[in-house]
Amino acid sequence: MKDWRNVVMGLLACALGVSLCGCGGRPKIKTLEPGAVIVAFGDSLTEGSGAGEEESYPAVLASLTGCKVINAGVPGELSDEGRQRLPAVLRAHRPGLVILCHGGNDLLQRVDEAAVAAHVQAMVEAAQAAGADVILLGVPKPGLFLNAPAFYAEIARRCDVPCDVKILPEILAKGSLKSDAIHPNAAGYRKLAQRVAELIRKSQS
Repeated sequence: MKDWRNVVMGLLACALGVSLCGCGGRPKIKTLEPGAVIVAFGDSLTEGSGAGEEESYPAVLASLTGCKVINAGVPGELSDEGRQRLPAVLRAHRPGLVILCHGGNDLLQRVDEAAVAAHVQAMVEAAQAAGADVILLGVPKPGLFLNAPAFYAEIARRCDVPCDVKILPEILAKGSLKSDAIHPNAAGYRKLAQRVAELIRKSQS
């Protein structure tokens, strides 16, 4: 009976950790001053496919935070390509914060998740090595029920970065927030930007 209780307590602790990851949790980022540089790095979800340029989440985030938000999204990019592209982006912009939203195209193409996880973690570590804080956004796998793979939360715990694994599945599960099967519309991107702005606020030390 005692062993059974220990197992239950362990599962509850694990669930709590995932929940904390999804809403900002314990990891902290440095306080961003007005005009600070944020790089939003990713694929079409970052670039803003399905909405106008000023309706992308990086553009909306800039208006919400007062920071300079660089939209470094490349539609169709795979995580190994993003891993190769990121160092030049970091050198060019020297951001205080990188918002990483990557891996969606890999998941659509059913690339091995261990490989995707390795690329995403390498990007987190590259940004940290360049002196930037990181916020990680989990992208859902295709399927009847949309959920981000577990590796996003695991990477966030290992690298001690704030992470949200719930907002994109929530947006992409609602037809009113989508422009097509895999991209938000303007309302969806605004909701994403609002959640990221909230996560930034809650995570600042």
